[in-house]
Amino acid sequence: METRIYGEHDEKTIKQLNRCMEAGSAAKGVLCADGHLGYAHPIGGVVAYEEHISISGVGFDIACGNMALRLDTRYEDIAGQAGTILRDIGKTISFGIGQKNAVTVDHELFDSPLWDEAGVRDLKKMASQQLGTVGSGNHYVDLFEDEEGFVWIGVHFGSRGLGHRITTKHLALVGAKDGMEVDPALVHHDSEIGRSYLAGVALGGSYAYAGREWVVERVRRIIGGNVTDSVHNHHNFVWRENHGGRDYWVVRKGATPAFPGQRGFVGGSMGDNAVILRGVENEQSADSLYSTVHGAGRVFGRMEAKGKKNRRGEWIRPPRFTREEMDSWLREKGVLLRGGDVDESPMVYRRLDEVLAYHRGTIAIEHTLRPFAVAMAGPGEFDPYKD
Repeated sequence: METRIYGEHDEKTIKQLNRCMEAGSAAKGVLCADGHLGYAHPIGGVVAYEEHISISGVGFDIACGNMALRLDTRYEDIAGQAGTILRDIGKTISFGIGQKNAVTVDHELFDSPLWDEAGVRDLKKMASQQLGTVGSGNHYVDLFEDEEGFVWIGVHFGSRGLGHRITTKHLALVGAKDGMEVDPALVHHDSEIGRSYLAGVALGGSYAYAGREWVVERVRRIIGGNVTDSVHNHHNFVWRENHGGRDYWVVRKGATPAFPGQRGFVGGSMGDNAVILRGVENEQSADSLYSTVHGAGRVFGRMEAKGKKNRRGEWIRPPRFTREEMDSWLREKGVLLRGGDVDESPMVYRRLDEVLAYHRGTIAIEHTLRPFAVAMAGPGEFDPYKD
């Protein structure tokens, strides 16, 4: 077994990757520099299996990913309208727990045979109602300015309740244990459950792509302008890939595919730059299973960031950061925020440029994007479908 680790990580995260590498037919593993502890498989972790697929590795938010559009609209032409645009995004796009889209979205994926192959036809109605909703947690709609002054729209979310239910169904079928520090739930690719799960993953992938495309198009209509560039990628998924002349099932959980020439959109935090990058061919890239970061990487957990109160409203554990500190950071960076809370503040994340530096040589940065408006679910809106 071969393992490559980028960046600095705590002992629990390293042990979690090692546990994944000891399970099933795992052959190669990578931990990206934005990695941290996840449910039975580290975020930022990539594992190549000869015969198995890790349900834990793909995770509950099947096909969570990023999409970015570049417009021919210049930032200077809409800067004064940024607040109005942000309010219109909040009125048009649904954020938060279990939200339904106010608009019925018809899509060919609802006629796919994958619903029957995955055994989830009963989830069609819920999925139809949620298509085009963003959810909460670290999911967002962001507006950026690039180095040439053009506007980009960036979104981050996945397959919503559909992916969560597909995952829950198949975890139960394999008798998986619940928890962070447990063995990953594996399924053989050619078993009955494996075939059902692969159909579910494919369905979740199509659903996530459709949702992100719907959202960015609605935001484009609010802003105006024509699309001049587009980048779209999953970072929670399983792919059939060839590495070193052998075929593997490659599971990426919070990791961006970065084959030579392949482009990806990677965000930092609500108060940090994002990038458009592409993969570069060399030995180090191949050893990395052509994978790179999907974000800056969380340093502090949500509870640690927000603190905890008792029933009387007294602090049991004070928050590590305050709303005032978060707002001050955003003001200094010139970022308008709709929603959001301290558990998603810039202070709870690593800095993206430092994380990317660990992967130098395997990727090339095409564009650096400065955020000027961010829309997320507001405080108190908990969403079980976040990644």
